[in-house]
Amino acid sequence: MRTKTFFGSTALLVLFLVPVWAADLNGKWFAEYQSPDGQTRQSTFTFEVKGDTLMGTVAGARGESPIENGKVNGDEISFSVTRNRGGNNVKFQYKGKVSGDEIKFNVTVGDGDRTFDMTAKRVK
Repeated sequence: MRTKTFFGSTALLVLFLVPVWAADLNGKWFAEYQSPDGQTRQSTFTFEVKGDTLMGTVAGARGESPIENGKVNGDEISFSVTRNRGGNNVKFQYKGKVSGDEIKFNVTVGDGDRTFDMTAKRVK
C-alpha cells in the first residue's frame, strides 16, 4: 500500500512541477532573418504562456497575426500563423527551441515546399 501511495504522490508532484520547467517565454521577442525569397525581414513576437498553451501575436511588415495552435513543452515551442498573401491565406508553421533569451526557429511555409530558419531574441 505504501508503494502505491508513494508512486501516486510522486506522479502528482511531477504534474505540478512540469510548468515550472517550461521556458519563460512571456513578453516580446524580435527576429531579423532572410526569407526564402532572399529578402531580409523582421518579425516581432508577443508571447503569453498559460500552462502548456502559447498565445499571442506575430507582427511584421504586412501587419499582425494571432498565434494558432500554440504549444509549449519544456524548452520546445510550436505554433502556426495564417497570413494573407495576394488574396490567398498561407499558413506559416513555427517550431522552436528556447535557450535563455534566444529562440531558434525552423519555419515551414504553406504545404512545406519552403522552409527557413530564424533566431528571435528577447526584447529587454
